[in-house]
Amino acid sequence: MTALPRRHWGDKLSPRRALLVHGLSSDSGSWWHVAEELALDGWHVTAVDLRGHGGAARETRYRLADYAGDLPGDAWNLVVGHSLGGAVSVLAAQRAGFTARLVLLDPLLDVPEEQAEAIIADQVAELDYTAESIARDRPHWHELDRASKLTGVQRVHVAAVVQTFIDTGRWDVTAEATALRVPTLILAGDPAVYTMLHPGTVESIANPLIEYRVIEGAGHSPHRDSPRETVAAIRSWLVEH
Repeated sequence: MTALPRRHWGDKLSPRRALLVHGLSSDSGSWWHVAEELALDGWHVTAVDLRGHGGAARETRYRLADYAGDLPGDAWNLVVGHSLGGAVSVLAAQRAGFTARLVLLDPLLDVPEEQAEAIIADQVAELDYTAESIARDRPHWHELDRASKLTGVQRVHVAAVVQTFIDTGRWDVTAEATALRVPTLILAGDPAVYTMLHPGTVESIANPLIEYRVIEGAGHSPHRDSPRETVAAIRSWLVEH
């Protein structure tokens, strides 16, 4: 089990505790906008650097189960995970009492074998980001989002990007998603733009506790592509749950 570096926002004495789990080749800084907004609502927010990312230790193994086993604590009132962090959070939520609620931002729940090679190539290509290229490719992102993504790719253990797929083997946590016993919100990217969560995958998960919404106009990173709409969706869902 790897001890993960953490960042905090909000009142540390707040009874409402949220954990934020980033995606591949990002780090805890990628959550700045969501974390600040939740802190304004009275949450004490913790974001971690996953193993091999940010300031966390470099490891020799990067299975989804390893990432999930690293996530700290239990009795979270809310856990929010993006992409890889979404899959990892689903696995961690199998632990009794880990969290009361779960929000998944375009989670990578299933990697079909025929798509794995292309997905790995896309993830490796991100490692070549420069300030200029990310500004060109993500002009709609806030400058802090571009800066945090650049920091993420510069600090990630390069081997982890590919090893996460190799060590995991068949990447599929849909059975675990079906087994979730806490209210769960999935906020997916718009299929007309780009999403790594195929609508058919969601349809295959028979779980009445899961609510599925699309953030129109957003791609794979709803919290960076459409931050206002993403935070509004999280807030409205929390009021109901």
